[in-house]
Amino acid sequence: MRKAFIFLFCAALLAACSPTKPTGGSDTPVVKTSTFTPGFTATVKPSLTQLPTTGVTATATADTRPAPQDWQEWPVVPEKISQRTLGIYQKGQELGNNPQAFSKIGDCESTPTWFMGAFDGKPEDYSLGTYTYLQAVIEYFHGSYGRTSLAAGRGFTSANALASLWADRKVCEANETPLACEVRVNRPAFALIMLGTNDVYHQDVFEKNMRTILDFLIERGVVPILATKADNLEGDQAINATIVRLAYEYDIPLWNFWLAVQSLPGHGLQTDGSHLTWAGPYFDDPARMKSAWPWRNLTGLQVLNAAWQGVTVKP
Repeated sequence: MRKAFIFLFCAALLAACSPTKPTGGSDTPVVKTSTFTPGFTATVKPSLTQLPTTGVTATATADTRPAPQDWQEWPVVPEKISQRTLGIYQKGQELGNNPQAFSKIGDCESTPTWFMGAFDGKPEDYSLGTYTYLQAVIEYFHGSYGRTSLAAGRGFTSANALASLWADRKVCEANETPLACEVRVNRPAFALIMLGTNDVYHQDVFEKNMRTILDFLIERGVVPILATKADNLEGDQAINATIVRLAYEYDIPLWNFWLAVQSLPGHGLQTDGSHLTWAGPYFDDPARMKSAWPWRNLTGLQVLNAAWQGVTVKP
């Protein structure tokens, strides 16, 4: 009976990767892959050289952060970026990482059809509404939004990201894991880590795998940004608690997406309790903003913006 349930659950996960097109615009931007040559010098368009005045600064957080067990009270977007995070970023720059690139690590809902792809698309594919300050971060990381990550795929768990079996052999080297392949090819400065939903039946190895992922990224100067998940498939929020505890221990940015959807109908979840309610990224449309996906795209931009400013804007 349990095996049958697991099979149906996995089938539902795969089916959900075929999104319904939103009303207006397109949810299928051009998928791109890119490579980076070490020695790249970041330049920003003249109109964007002045960063938003709401930018955070690098500040020690060890004594001011909420306790990990109070993770449900952590802000959706980090209010400060730690010195540890700044150190990781600076190490990455010394190693030749691209300051204008980020990677997505997760399941199919981390791919551009669902997540952030519109920001590399046409102007009509999204609307920032009152969040116009985010246009700067959209332009700065142009190319990363619509790019398909080599470390994101259908049903991906923390184990999949570390298993060479799941690597794209057209791009990746022999025995290279999806995570290692993505970092080598994209040379990102930041990585959004959106794992946990599909780890519900493998909780015994989730923390170990996540530590391996974090250690790998940090060693290569890639700033990891951990995201909590909206669902509670495990029943006791143990996976989110683990994610926040790791963010606290490693002193890296946390994107508390769980909190962002709590006020939405059904907490932003479809009837299966797993998948997010769909609408396109039009942040000036009150009807669409009752669904979870606009908030995932909006808060994803906000946390990326906070991390970017935190490592580049002087106090």
